[in-house]
Amino acid sequence: MAEVASASMTKMYVKGQWVEAQSGETQEVRSPHDGSVVDTVPRGSRDDARAAIRAAEDAFPEWADTAADERARLILAGVEKVKEKQKDLAKVLSAEQGKPVFEAMGEIHHFLHGMTFYAGLASKIRGAQVPLPPDMGKHSYGLVLKRPVGVCGAIVPWNFPITLMGTKIGPALIAGNTVIVKPASSTPLTSLQIIGLLNEAGLPAGVLNCVTGPGREVGEELLENPVVRRIAFTGESGTGRRVMEVAGPQFKRITLELGGSDPMIVMPDADLRKAVSGAMIGRFWNCGQACLAVKRLYLHEEIHDEFLEALLKKVGSYELGDPATRPEKPFVRMGPLHTAEQREEIESQLADATSKGAEVLIGGSRPDDPALGSGHYFHPAVVANVSHHSRLVQEEVFGPVLPVFKVKDLDEAIVLANDNQYGLGSSIWTQNLTWSNQAIREIQAGVTWVNQIHYGYDELPFGGVKASGIGHEHGPEAVDYYQETKGAVIGGLA
Repeated sequence: MAEVASASMTKMYVKGQWVEAQSGETQEVRSPHDGSVVDTVPRGSRDDARAAIRAAEDAFPEWADTAADERARLILAGVEKVKEKQKDLAKVLSAEQGKPVFEAMGEIHHFLHGMTFYAGLASKIRGAQVPLPPDMGKHSYGLVLKRPVGVCGAIVPWNFPITLMGTKIGPALIAGNTVIVKPASSTPLTSLQIIGLLNEAGLPAGVLNCVTGPGREVGEELLENPVVRRIAFTGESGTGRRVMEVAGPQFKRITLELGGSDPMIVMPDADLRKAVSGAMIGRFWNCGQACLAVKRLYLHEEIHDEFLEALLKKVGSYELGDPATRPEKPFVRMGPLHTAEQREEIESQLADATSKGAEVLIGGSRPDDPALGSGHYFHPAVVANVSHHSRLVQEEVFGPVLPVFKVKDLDEAIVLANDNQYGLGSSIWTQNLTWSNQAIREIQAGVTWVNQIHYGYDELPFGGVKASGIGHEHGPEAVDYYQETKGAVIGGLA
């Protein structure tokens, strides 16, 4: 059984123990709110990653041979420990990532729901029995068996570090695999605490490990090391190409959940109140830093003006400030962007759009408040008259900027929705079943929501097409990527 998580949370977790980097080096985790140091963690290297891989390799036979019900029991025991600490964990997540505490609580809740869902699947993994032709023997039959892949690498981003860790470790563990988690260097703290709690609940040492450090060392070792047979990566599309280049030649199982530029289409019969709220939450939740955020809004000409007026009023209710605090009603807290570089990228994309004739209707600037000057704050923006050839449309916009377009019908909206390299999520807001079915059929995206906020549900598969990635997370389908399928033929029976 793993060592109880009483040691410092600033250490890495390998083979059931809290450990420092072999080099002794550390790296700071800084607050996006004011730049202060939240904590320090080990600056792991390839040597540390190799140690975790060896630990996972050693633990694999026993864990793979553990009964499915027992694996589920241990995971659920860990879920209860995380649940007991969720308020404290949300504060840590808010401090290191920059999202408001109430949003961080939502992320922890999503993680708990997902892990509970996967624990429930542990004993329900099915193979098949297949009758064979009688000339092979009257009673011959075949079996389709499911077996765990082995050691898995989970590379997690900074925008939703806990939810997106859960979508990887949940299906991996219930299928009988062992895991090394590589969190983003800027958001490792909550992940380390949760991994400690899951281990404290009784996971055998080496089943679930976490190595902190730069991607060019820790991440590359996971990609290159032949012992690691499965890579699950969430991040931007350029890095996803690198994952494929390095891990692909070794025939590793790979899923890539990459960038998106999700279109949202609103038709004239939509419930405008709900659709406006959907656009606001879909675009500006987590300061707009979500792969499946609403990034392009297409409004039917009949409702364009009314919708836009209501949207601008809602966007104006956001108040920038310390994510650890709540504003007075009716204002809604928006925290900072995660990094200074992220804010500069958003400003550059917006400047490109305005140089091509776009009009900023609200926001789009840094705050004047000196109290916020040390953070990466940016007023949420709505932009009109945007060229479809601008960077604001053709690139992924990972921040609180929303371009709005007027369309004459659904056909035009779908053509514009597909005029993009990405294909992650999409949505249509309408009561018309013909329109919704057309959108589901014709929009080039891995998911189309109908009258729903863009959100990944643990019960349904989630993944992208085009430059948005390959493979799926969420749902029972995700477990398939953590299993090998083996056939067996049984013949010669009387």
